[in-house]
Amino acid sequence: MAERTDETLGAVSSRATFNKEVLREAVKESFRKLNPRVQWHNPVMFVVEIGAALTTAAVVVDGLTGGPFWFDLQLAVWLWLTVIFSNFAESLAEGRGKAQAAALRRTRSQTMAKKVVGDRIEAVPSTDLRKGDVVLVEAGDIIPGDGEVIEGLASVDESAVTGESAPVIRESGSDRSSVTGGTRVLSDWIRVRIAADPGETFLDRMIGLVEGAKRQKTPNEVALTILLVGLTIILLLSVMTLAPFALYSGAVPSIPVLVALLVCLIPTTIGGLLSAIGIAGMDRLLKRNVLAMSGRAVEAAGDVDVLLLDKTGTITLGNRMATELIPAPGVTADELAVAAHMSSQADETPEGRSIVRLVQEQFHLKDRDLQSLGAVFVPFSAHTRMSGVDVGNWRIRKGAPDAVSAWVKEQGGEVPPEIQGVVERIAKQGGTPLLVAADDRLLGAVHLKDIVKGGIRERFATLRAMGIKTVMITGDNPLTAAAIAAEAGVDDFLAEATPETKLARIREYQARGHLVAMTGDGTNDAPALAQADVGVAMNSGTQAAKEAGNMVDLDSDPTKLIEVVEIGKQLLITRGALTTFSIANDIAKYFAIIPAMFSTTYPQLNLLNVMHLSTPHNAILTAVVFNALIIIALVPLALRGVRYRAAGADALLRRNLLIYGFGGLVVPFVGIKLLDVLFSALGIR
Repeated sequence: MAERTDETLGAVSSRATFNKEVLREAVKESFRKLNPRVQWHNPVMFVVEIGAALTTAAVVVDGLTGGPFWFDLQLAVWLWLTVIFSNFAESLAEGRGKAQAAALRRTRSQTMAKKVVGDRIEAVPSTDLRKGDVVLVEAGDIIPGDGEVIEGLASVDESAVTGESAPVIRESGSDRSSVTGGTRVLSDWIRVRIAADPGETFLDRMIGLVEGAKRQKTPNEVALTILLVGLTIILLLSVMTLAPFALYSGAVPSIPVLVALLVCLIPTTIGGLLSAIGIAGMDRLLKRNVLAMSGRAVEAAGDVDVLLLDKTGTITLGNRMATELIPAPGVTADELAVAAHMSSQADETPEGRSIVRLVQEQFHLKDRDLQSLGAVFVPFSAHTRMSGVDVGNWRIRKGAPDAVSAWVKEQGGEVPPEIQGVVERIAKQGGTPLLVAADDRLLGAVHLKDIVKGGIRERFATLRAMGIKTVMITGDNPLTAAAIAAEAGVDDFLAEATPETKLARIREYQARGHLVAMTGDGTNDAPALAQADVGVAMNSGTQAAKEAGNMVDLDSDPTKLIEVVEIGKQLLITRGALTTFSIANDIAKYFAIIPAMFSTTYPQLNLLNVMHLSTPHNAILTAVVFNALIIIALVPLALRGVRYRAAGADALLRRNLLIYGFGGLVVPFVGIKLLDVLFSALGIR
């Protein structure tokens, strides 16, 4: 279904922001969206379109009756441009998604699948596969559909989806068993159970979502739309009552003038940009290779105030490293080093390799050819919780403290009481203790330390400044968890976590009125991901986790959750800032149009002409022109988003009111006056 491509979602999005092709298509789409059946979905701009149509009709009448043809024509042109500029903002935001979708479509191709039917293999087109079918995928084959590895292990190239060129390992029975249709197996083989019917694959959903074809308005967006519609209706009724009032007072405002007044009073700025803001929010997530299943998820991320993060791979580097060898009483450091080294030579775990590296660096020991000595390696098992090596009559074991202690006692030896203190000290420091024994002697302990990621403490401090509580989730014992939590700077931790305790903790926070976000990759994380308000599933994780979450991180980076929250907050702040600006900038238009309409009948209203606009016609025209131009001027800000700074809600509100509230008052006064000066200089009156 897919060929390898070098274009990632983020790269495509970055290049597609304002390139000529996207701009050209956005202009065409702006005119297509003039269709009333399309415009109806944006009630504010639908009212503007009706006003533009009425003004156009008035222009025709002017041509036949000798009315103010040129003035009404200019109003009609700028009213249509107001609608077109609004359509352009939405089309440009959608165009970036369509460019991403086009890149994804180029990765798709028809391929043959090796369907497993009983004991035989049948070659069938990938489009014939159905959910539940099992396929064999060998080295060089393209995985024909989304699914779960049920047998085997393979190296997979996922660059067609994630853009990451490094291959990844996918295997059965682990939290890295999910595979995506369109990726390629590089080595070995796997059997995959197909998890989606044609047209419902992960790639299909990605294409639909990035195109915006399946975008639904979020709850906050719906609420704001209702507010804007309410304001529009109120102002429409107000303007309608002005006509009989004007006739009574001797003024006779024309339909184009009344339409101009209505368009300048209703919140056209935010009405024209609202859809683009929502689309751009999802696009910013896509730039970071995070696929949001709905705009609701992005919006919810902005309101999150509790963050649950896995310790391993998120807060710590993920691999525990050996940092210290602690000999037991009566044992030399060299004796402990030799035994630890020999028991770890065949241990391919990160912990085992780190022990070998520590011994080589501190004691300058070289690897021994244990095979020539007839060594028998003892692999780690969940039952014994130990591993080791037998060399002749010499048996060495390394593992969990209680398991190794019990083993020593079985051999007739004793465990020095001092060792228990060493184990407790390591645990209190946030480390993991391993004991090393040879026959009936306990030789000492190895201190394995979870390395906290650099800069993570500062990031948690930033989140705290944003009003977000961070909770570390770990399977470690409470002592170890407390030490890591203190070092990392998280606010709370959940130790010895199970699927049930994760779910219970999320529900507990939600019951208190909090919005909770968490990340996960395993089937055991699925209940918690589904319960969380924002659940970010790792693309490398199981199919169950990906289906439970409402976001998927294509890079499988657990720390991405922090960026998701920041993007969500930026979306909410951008929408709030431009709404504030839109409502504030309408005030200047009152001072332009109302004196122009009634100052002849009521000279006292000239006191409101604080901008000293040259003529009533210019006052009305400049207000309409500014109303249209401010939409197109704010398109880059709507797409890029208002810059987010970590601060409390009060500080953000003050900043918002200062910049976009006060700015929304000042900018129109300056802009309308400059347009009046320009029009006067050009002889437009």
